[in-house]
Amino acid sequence: MLRPGSERGKLALMSMHNIYFAIPGNLQSLTGGYAYDRRLLAELQQLGLPIRYHALADGFPYAEATALAAADHWLQSLPDQSTVMVDGLAFAVMDELAVTHSQRLRFCALCHHPLALETGLDAAAQARLQQSEQRALAVAKQVIVTSTRTRQILTERFAVPAERITVALPGTDRHGSAPCIGQPPRLLAVASLTPRKAHDVLIAALAQLQHLSWQALLVGGDEFDPKWAKQLRQQVLALGLQQRIIFAGGKHDLHTDYMAADVFVLPSWYEGYGMAFAEALSYGLPIIAARAGAVPEVVPETAGILVEPGNVGMLAAALQQILTDAGLRRRLQTGARAAALQLPTWQKTALTVRDVLMRATE
Repeated sequence: MLRPGSERGKLALMSMHNIYFAIPGNLQSLTGGYAYDRRLLAELQQLGLPIRYHALADGFPYAEATALAAADHWLQSLPDQSTVMVDGLAFAVMDELAVTHSQRLRFCALCHHPLALETGLDAAAQARLQQSEQRALAVAKQVIVTSTRTRQILTERFAVPAERITVALPGTDRHGSAPCIGQPPRLLAVASLTPRKAHDVLIAALAQLQHLSWQALLVGGDEFDPKWAKQLRQQVLALGLQQRIIFAGGKHDLHTDYMAADVFVLPSWYEGYGMAFAEALSYGLPIIAARAGAVPEVVPETAGILVEPGNVGMLAAALQQILTDAGLRRRLQTGARAAALQLPTWQKTALTVRDVLMRATE
């Protein structure tokens, strides 16, 4: 006989339910959110969870009516009492569908960060996204977030009861640390070229340090905001830094880039978690970032320097400090290696989410 609390017992009970993971657009997209979704799905399946992946249409959160109609049709096709985990990029604007189908389906929302907090939105767009996401979250049986900061925001600004929210931190893999012996030192930034990641602030700060020896590699695709990406390249050209700041495009495998780096730097305006920062720690890299969103949760003072968001002067000063003080770099490198040992594995993340889905089926 299987004991309900045992691992086999849990899987046996969950196998009697229909469980789905709905993700918009291309699952192979090179962003932290999609990387989280890909790895989570794979780990859940490896644990033996009978979860089925469903690709929602592209274009979310600014999906056309046809995309919402397709989502509605799919939801209608699901058996009653199915558990449906939906990525927040879509769920935040599926409020009408969530309310309609919540009478017979069990929704579980996966919120990487509230969409209303995206950089560059006007007040009307912020209000619209705030209203739709709050309405959708209100009918979710469970809500998964990727940081304690996001949990706090959802309770304070979106009226989601704390007992319905579970933090499932992104996992990291175990591997060797970067030697950090570059001559000149190599700065690495990993993020899609979008306004929220503040590459423009980084470029402006580096322009103040042309008298120092360094190279910078910016890894990230421009498909999410081609206009902004073009502006960044023009900014580099105007400053005459095209030989020192390299745009590498999006990449699936970043191991070589992390291992070749000496410092990780990314002054984002906001991060719901910041998987790239955790990855940098897992390679033992010192970090320079902005004190924004969940970044202080991820990057301890022993491993990095956090500055005021958007402050070019402070960022330039921090960069100069780490580039000219080898002892500081070594201390932060040691701190990063120690912090890496505290990061969760992807299996732990998947086990946390599996338990949430278990509660949603009850």
